[in-house]
Amino acid sequence: MKNDVSHRIIGLTARTYTPALIGLLMLPAALASANVTLPQFICDHMVVQANMPVKIFGRAEPGEHVTVDFAGDVASARADADGRWAVALSARKAGGPHEIIVRGKNTIRIEDVMVGEVWLCSGQSNMHWRLIKSDNAEAAIAAADLPKVRLLYVPRTSLLEPAQDVQAKWEVCTPETVAQFSAIAYYFGRQINSKLNVPVGLINAAFGGTRIIPWITPQSIAEFDELGEIVTEMHAQREQYRKQIAKQIDAMDAWVDKTRAALAEGTPVPLSRWPRNPLGWHYAPSSLYNAMVHPFTAMPIRGALWYQGESNVRHQQLYREKMLALIRGWRAAWNQPDMPFYYVQLAPFRFKTAETPYEIAKLREIQTSVLCEPNTGMVVTTDVGDLTDMHPRAKAAVGKRLALWALAKTYGRPNIVYCGPMYKSMAVEGDKIRISFEHVGGGLISTDHKPLSWFEIAGADGRYTPAKAEIHGDTVLVHSPKVPQPVTVRF
Repeated sequence: MKNDVSHRIIGLTARTYTPALIGLLMLPAALASANVTLPQFICDHMVVQANMPVKIFGRAEPGEHVTVDFAGDVASARADADGRWAVALSARKAGGPHEIIVRGKNTIRIEDVMVGEVWLCSGQSNMHWRLIKSDNAEAAIAAADLPKVRLLYVPRTSLLEPAQDVQAKWEVCTPETVAQFSAIAYYFGRQINSKLNVPVGLINAAFGGTRIIPWITPQSIAEFDELGEIVTEMHAQREQYRKQIAKQIDAMDAWVDKTRAALAEGTPVPLSRWPRNPLGWHYAPSSLYNAMVHPFTAMPIRGALWYQGESNVRHQQLYREKMLALIRGWRAAWNQPDMPFYYVQLAPFRFKTAETPYEIAKLREIQTSVLCEPNTGMVVTTDVGDLTDMHPRAKAAVGKRLALWALAKTYGRPNIVYCGPMYKSMAVEGDKIRISFEHVGGGLISTDHKPLSWFEIAGADGRYTPAKAEIHGDTVLVHSPKVPQPVTVRF
């Protein structure tokens, strides 16, 4: 980015300093703070959402007049009492590259700006999983010279209050930049770029090992009646921490004095054992939303991709309500009530910490129930999982399936099979149960062309036993000689 004088000076060596430059470096802080500034992610190579107002914002001296020129479209604003300003420019069709010029007391030029499709890709480790660690990584990386695909990686961090910026900048997708990027996000973006021939911006905001609560907006947690106990618990933890700190503050002051003396004398630094803030890390309610998602809500995006749930297998209480709160909260934060939200159902895995082998199946059923929320879609991964690895490497299939949902439902492309078979109904037929499905296309087959497995059947006593399952056209017939009068079936 070509920025103000202070930005251009950063690249100079000591030998290039002149008295005039040294004088500029020593300008009073009040004058330096008067310069117009932008969030770090409003920068060269960025992608702004097509066919929606283009929003540019930043900081300046209170009352300062700021003008933004986006390829001839000009808008102005004055910084408010807190120094914040924002402009909205006309919506544009996909294309580029363009230049954005921001003028106040200084001038900032943002180059190589594309207009296209922007997607937030969030969740835990399977969404964060890097391309270089996925199947066929070498070939995929070598072929990733895609100048119209742009990548923004959000560092993993958490905050108790909503942030306005992130330590991240856009990069052009190349073999060098994509290797450490989210594999699923990349494969999704590659598919959208290929099929629509438009620029694509991918925001990778994922954090491994995280539950869902830290990703939900504070407003949504507070407004969702079923989640009220979370707010109550959060306040209780905060108050308890304040009491603990109050008891320790004198000891902390003494530790600081001893540590300063130890550092000055070269002696060992004394140990410290202070209370840990229960709301200060990535498990605190809304902490990941605050730090990694909220900064982007000031700019329109097309939609969100979500892959999370492994960390909630043993913490399933109200998971359906939490997912609904997440979706509705993000839509409200962007002021896009119909924003597409496509998510990945958990892949098969034998959780050693789960109470029973069925815990993950229960969570998958909860995830399926969230499809009741309008403009959502779910990718099934039963056939691309790994029972021995929580992080299956077949990320290309997952990214492509997410893209199929988007192409069919968001972009209206016809004749796309965007969803695999989904349970519709069941009927008892003597000693068998027939299961019917939606989205069967031309009929059912097993992916590996082997007999179906993992089906169980039960009678009135509710005792399930492994069953034989056979494909009959668009249905599956399940039975077991041990259950002559079946009532229920499960997978």
